[in-house]
Amino acid sequence: MLYFLTVNYYSSDLIKDLLKSLPPQKLAPYKVTIVNNSVADKAVNKLADSYVQILTATGNLGFACGCNIGLKWIYKCDPSALVWLVNPDSQLLPEMSLAQLNDYCNFYNHISILGTTIYTSTGKIWFAGGIFESGSGAISETSLVNSQSSAPVVCDWISGCSFLLNLKNFQDCPHFDPAFFLYYEDFDFCQRYRQQGHTVAITAAFSVMHAPSSITNRHRFSKFNHSTFSYLLVLSRYASRQSRVWRLARVILAAVGLLIIEPAAACGKLYGVIRYLRWLC
Repeated sequence: MLYFLTVNYYSSDLIKDLLKSLPPQKLAPYKVTIVNNSVADKAVNKLADSYVQILTATGNLGFACGCNIGLKWIYKCDPSALVWLVNPDSQLLPEMSLAQLNDYCNFYNHISILGTTIYTSTGKIWFAGGIFESGSGAISETSLVNSQSSAPVVCDWISGCSFLLNLKNFQDCPHFDPAFFLYYEDFDFCQRYRQQGHTVAITAAFSVMHAPSSITNRHRFSKFNHSTFSYLLVLSRYASRQSRVWRLARVILAAVGLLIIEPAAACGKLYGVIRYLRWLC
């Protein structure tokens, strides 16, 4: 069974559009799990249906913990399920075939984590694969897929905006590290499971349309606070010592340079650095 999993944080209208973009149930059966990270957002409860399950968190636990709630519930229901994690501000493209998706994942069943190609509303590629160089600490995005080929391409990491998990390949329920409230939890997830022998890949065969940062841009301080802390945290785990030092210095200098023109972003970055230094201690 295919399960869609998304996390709500005052984005019920966006999730409504996401649900509208899903193919009719009669074409291929699937279920939807929505984890409500915003208890006060009662509008999301109106989206409940025979195939839509809403799980309410105790509060805003962040993206990673929100996903974990959904993954645990799905794994308990069906430990061999195919799970498509997708952001609320994303929509499936009209030509999407879930029947083909199931066949595709069965054929490439050695892939545990499969990212989809992500487009902006203007049709430009927003994400098509990620690479990581531990020596330099460079975490970068690059177009690894070929639009003329549906074959998956092995990569270092994929975007948490839209990817599939083949639960059959995991001995236990896969989970995100709760240390990540927001940002880079997808990168950490991929590195951790790659180290355990799982295959991470990206494909052009399936894709979504995404409105980048349409949710997180509402709160600039929080956005840069969490992104900075999470960035430094993944570097501390996977990058070389030398690259960690100079990239930390670069983050601090960039924050200072933004103090006058973008004070909210600058203060968010600096607070993220402080949180990271406290974490080190």
